[in-house]
Amino acid sequence: MGIFTRFRDIISSNINAMLDRAEDPEKLIKLMIREMEDTLVEIKAACAGAMASSKKVQRQLEALNDHVQYWEQKAELAVTKGRDDLAREALIEKRRYMHRKEDLERELADHEMIIEQYQDDIRQLEEKLRSARDKQRMLVQRHIHAAKKKRAQEEIRRIDSSEAIMKFDELENRIERMESEADLVNFAKKSSLEEELDRLSVDEEIQKELQALKTPGSQKTG
Repeated sequence: MGIFTRFRDIISSNINAMLDRAEDPEKLIKLMIREMEDTLVEIKAACAGAMASSKKVQRQLEALNDHVQYWEQKAELAVTKGRDDLAREALIEKRRYMHRKEDLERELADHEMIIEQYQDDIRQLEEKLRSARDKQRMLVQRHIHAAKKKRAQEEIRRIDSSEAIMKFDELENRIERMESEADLVNFAKKSSLEEELDRLSVDEEIQKELQALKTPGSQKTG
């Protein structure tokens, strides 16, 4: 495919429509950018070649201008010396260089037109390239976001799975058993304390009854 055929295809292409139809948009945009970059390098090289040719023609024109002026001066000199025959020959030489100059001027105009077209093509392609790179950055960001979202959804599904729920239930049951065991320890301590206090109360009552038995007159008569 020639450079200009590729360029026309790129310039006329609708990037958004191509990406919408693509199975792998990221891969397509990379290929498009690579194609644009390669084409841009070739167009810039062609433009540089045209500019070099244009400068060469300009130098040739400057040399022809010098020849035209030279023979014109010679013709004027011959006239002043009364040598019309020499003046005629000098004017013939001047006209020959004038014709060559006219041809080069047309050639230079063609070069300038080509250079202008190249520069316009370069501007269009650079604009397309900027748009494609913006799309590439957007696609990369969307890809990263999608990957993170996918991982998050997979984690949610993993947590919501029956196995994970069972592990949570087991952990909850284990904690409940630990809490119950702690309550039993506290209950045992509390029961021992209450029993000891109860014994003290009973001992005090027994002591009072015993004291009553020892006290004269406190016994009942039958």
